[in-house]
Amino acid sequence: MLRCLMIKKTRNVLWMAIGTIAVLGLAGGVLADKPTALGKDLPWQDAHMLAEVLDRVEHDYVNPVDDHQLLQAAIRGMVSSLDPYSAYLDGDEYDEIKISSSGQYSGVGIEVSMEDDQVVVVSPFEGSPAAAAGIRTGDVIATIDDVPVNTTTLADTIGRMRGKEGTSVKIGILRQGSTDTLEFTLKRSRVELHSVKSELPEPGFGYVRIAEFSETTGDDTVSALRELRKRNGAALKGLVLDLRNNPGGVLEAAVSVADAFLEGGVIVSAKGRTAESKFEMKATPGDELHGAPIVVLVNGGSASAAEIVAGALKDHHRAKLMGRTTFGKGSVQTVMPLSGDRAIKLTTSLYYTPSGVSINHRGIAPDIELERDPKPQAVPAPADAPLEQRDPDVKRAIEELKVQAVHGSGSVTAALRAR
Repeated sequence: MLRCLMIKKTRNVLWMAIGTIAVLGLAGGVLADKPTALGKDLPWQDAHMLAEVLDRVEHDYVNPVDDHQLLQAAIRGMVSSLDPYSAYLDGDEYDEIKISSSGQYSGVGIEVSMEDDQVVVVSPFEGSPAAAAGIRTGDVIATIDDVPVNTTTLADTIGRMRGKEGTSVKIGILRQGSTDTLEFTLKRSRVELHSVKSELPEPGFGYVRIAEFSETTGDDTVSALRELRKRNGAALKGLVLDLRNNPGGVLEAAVSVADAFLEGGVIVSAKGRTAESKFEMKATPGDELHGAPIVVLVNGGSASAAEIVAGALKDHHRAKLMGRTTFGKGSVQTVMPLSGDRAIKLTTSLYYTPSGVSINHRGIAPDIELERDPKPQAVPAPADAPLEQRDPDVKRAIEELKVQAVHGSGSVTAALRAR
């Protein structure tokens, strides 16, 4: 999911309630003339047409249908027709976006994926109930509370593992090498979603990977940089900031990450129709790396909030971008709560990099372009091999950092450009 979100805390939804009541009245044949409740600016002929369609579907469709479901579908279609990123969020969808934005939830702490019609554990989160119980990467989740998992959608499995803090859930696991189902009874607890990982591939050179932007990402990035300095025993000579396949997230988190490396200047600006959709966010004094060179790894999966960081660091000549042209999502969506624990995610702004450029549908070209479809290694490096052996792009980025550390941050060798 591509996201650059702003969360709106309150919203007056009276107009929507009035509009729904009026349409329901039309469907029941109560309103035969122009409905004043719909407001003078709403084309009442179209509202009347909607009522006619509802009436036809309700009476003539081959199977009985529920009016509530029809209206929910009409709302969803109305919002989704605006652009690819605007959406109506039902209760479950709204909860999911709040979780991913806040960076925490109550559950057992397992990252899962769907592989060959099986729900497979990608990894248990460090310090989570799942990790403490001994659930491992590669385990297959077969049952939850003795009921088989739904292998057609991950959302159902994830939802069943989450729940109120302190409650228990029983998970049945199939593990390679074991013929029996292993059962784990886990007590749900508060789980922190950490989107930032870091390594010290070589003395003096750090690596920070940001998978997405949640509300905690800015603080997590600063903590990761300080931990890298501590492990290095001295200031870093350079940093690889990995934003590849980062789909975006919370706008303020992206601004916070860019601010960590900038001493001042505009990070991002935005323009929309309303006063609150027009804004400009600036960096505050203080560079966590004290001017040490940065290489930002990007590709076609780097989108939205990730592009805000990449664009700000590039425009301020604070970092070199390496990789492939980014996705090109230059719009901001605002999540607006509605009644009944629902919401709409609505595109409210287009954003611009510090140089005033909109990257919408264009993306950001890297300073150093890498192969678009690199050939896989003849013999894949083992999972526990050093990062530079596992990831050739990281190796190239560190080579570039060494060049910059010797010759200055603006230097890029022709040989590296051609590789």
